[in-house]
Amino acid sequence: MHQNISKQDYIHYIIMKTKSHNVDNITRTKAYQNFYMENPEIQWTLVASLVSRNAGWNMTDLSLKPYKKLLHHDVRNRFFMTYERANWLIFSDAYPQLLVYKLSKKVNTPLFFLLKNFHVSSFIINEWYKFWHNHDKQRLLVALIINEQNVIQSPVIKQPYFKYQVFFKLPYLLQDLLLMNAIVLPTKNQTVYGAFVHDFTNLTNRITLGKRVSAIIFNPRIYQNVLDFLLTIEHTGSRWDYEKFLDLSFPKSTILRLMYPVVTHQDIVRNDWYKWGGIKSKWFKEVSYNNNTDRDAVISFYKKRSMLFSYYHLKNSLTAKKDL
Repeated sequence: MHQNISKQDYIHYIIMKTKSHNVDNITRTKAYQNFYMENPEIQWTLVASLVSRNAGWNMTDLSLKPYKKLLHHDVRNRFFMTYERANWLIFSDAYPQLLVYKLSKKVNTPLFFLLKNFHVSSFIINEWYKFWHNHDKQRLLVALIINEQNVIQSPVIKQPYFKYQVFFKLPYLLQDLLLMNAIVLPTKNQTVYGAFVHDFTNLTNRITLGKRVSAIIFNPRIYQNVLDFLLTIEHTGSRWDYEKFLDLSFPKSTILRLMYPVVTHQDIVRNDWYKWGGIKSKWFKEVSYNNNTDRDAVISFYKKRSMLFSYYHLKNSLTAKKDL
């Protein structure tokens, strides 16, 4: 190893660093963002930071009165745990990869063999070696999207608790059918971009969504505006982070750390998804940016939120009249 630093020293460093940043949605989001600012060639970390912000916003949406009225406490808690578990799991897999890359840069030698100690897939280890030699930023971006979506497929999407208590239940099926969920990419100039989240349980759909979101973020006309937002607006987990720039009348959601305690996760023995399933060639297929579609997604998302709030107020007023 380099300059008397042992393999165990590296492993200990990576474990401690990952643990210190994998506390909650706020720490994960900041860690991705800070890594990107230091290593902008790893484009996935900017995408991860923005998607992680969205996970936080989805978590705190559950504090809003319409959600409290329409969804039982247990249902809301299951939704939170779905977002939290996926957010935690992706970070626990991805951050060691990022740290190994950072260490590799520092010693100017690829250290990706260390990743076997963190149950990282053979697929992404190979992709890191390719990137080290060919510097293909776009391929690594897509490879990381493919890897992390495969990482959560078995322990979250197909895990019996989440499968039967969340994804097979009416609240999830309805919001999926009505396209009530979207990845929102805000700016400070009243322009918001995004893409609908549909059929989240479908692996290929999630990979396509990741590529679509990436295409929006790295579009030259959008990139700087989105980056300016990230660098100047502290992530609190509340949609008010960006809704304060929009002409909207929605109530503020609670900031995340006032709403949820830190969750302690039990890690699991992870099988190498690549050895079990391999990859599909279409996962590497490029997805292009579409200005109209990506703006329309956010407009439609907010129309549906307006309908949800209107339904809540109508139901509330009818209940109040009955009580008179």
